Amino acid sequence: MNNDLVKSALSKVIYPGFQKDIVAFGFVDNIEIDGSNVTVEITVTSSANEVEEQLRNDINLELSRIGVERVFIKVNKPAVPRETSSKGKNIAPAVKNFVMVSSGKGGVGKSTTSVNLAIALTMSGKKVGLLDADVYGPNIPRMLGVENVRPEVIGNRVKPIEAYGIEMISMGSLMGSGEALLWRGSLIIKTIQQFLTDITWSALDVLIIDMPPGTGDAQLTLAQSVPVTAGVTVTTPQTVALDDAERSLTMFKKLHIPIAGIVENMSGFICPETGKEYDIFGKGTGLNLANKFNTFMLAEIPIEPSIRTGGDTGKPITYHQPNSETAKRYIKSAERLWEEIEKINALGVVSNDMIQPTTGTGSACSTSSAKSHSHSNNNSCGCH
Repeated sequence: MNNDLVKSALSKVIYPGFQKDIVAFGFVDNIEIDGSNVTVEITVTSSANEVEEQLRNDINLELSRIGVERVFIKVNKPAVPRETSSKGKNIAPAVKNFVMVSSGKGGVGKSTTSVNLAIALTMSGKKVGLLDADVYGPNIPRMLGVENVRPEVIGNRVKPIEAYGIEMISMGSLMGSGEALLWRGSLIIKTIQQFLTDITWSALDVLIIDMPPGTGDAQLTLAQSVPVTAGVTVTTPQTVALDDAERSLTMFKKLHIPIAGIVENMSGFICPETGKEYDIFGKGTGLNLANKFNTFMLAEIPIEPSIRTGGDTGKPITYHQPNSETAKRYIKSAERLWEEIEKINALGVVSNDMIQPTTGTGSACSTSSAKSHSHSNNNSCGCH
């Protein structure tokens, strides 16, 4: 009995819900051998008891096959996620937390950020959903490698598509390749509401929502339909992008959505040959914006060719190259995001009561920033 033999056996133990083993994931912390007895210490990313139980059974099975008589297993795992304390209207009550990923303009890597945050949260043991609400540019299916998969319809509801342990729905999965949508705002509003009510979401710890660019009907409709736990703004270092990112952060404030942080994409360039980083577009320029809105930088994501190829081929970098610098930053940002979600829930500040419509289902001007300004004499809409 030796360390290599034990590690080889453990490499046959697949982590539940994935196709990689616990050795490849780096979950095996320590192996101690005492004759025909073996002690294994692992650190897993899920708090679920059923995951621990399956791992224990599989480890015992594989080690018994190589002649181990007694197996002692120590499992380190995160605490059970806290329940949300949100208030207000919620048309998707199975979901514990909603995270709105927004940007003031297109082309800053919002969908890439949404996908990799979702995967990083899933790898940490959370039950995650991903709603592609960017109906005009639904890129999520391609990024997850399911662009040709159609969701299953059960009765009058739709089952989300599963990829990398994530539940996902997108307009891109419901329409033909290259098909264009020529919809007015009212249809966009109805679609987003149906994505929340007509999809059989599981009991999710978090639903990541990839929003369309800008600050319009889609953002307002979502915020009125579910209590959004946290907002994440995606930007790039250029000044013109930061101007638009500020509008996104201002929108969060006006919709009473707690801000979880800023993700700065194209923050430096990592040369694939040397691994050296160059600040070709600038770096860290979003820090002043973060300070202005009393938040922080969730991540500074560099330009790395693997991000682009991973998105094009449906092989997200966080899952397929977890040891890359970019993947490490996404994983760290997901950890910080979850810490913020827990803090926000502990404060009990998640609510959409203040932005509910006061006069039926109308435009943004029928909302009440609305209620908070009900004693003013002007007729302007507080959400503009």
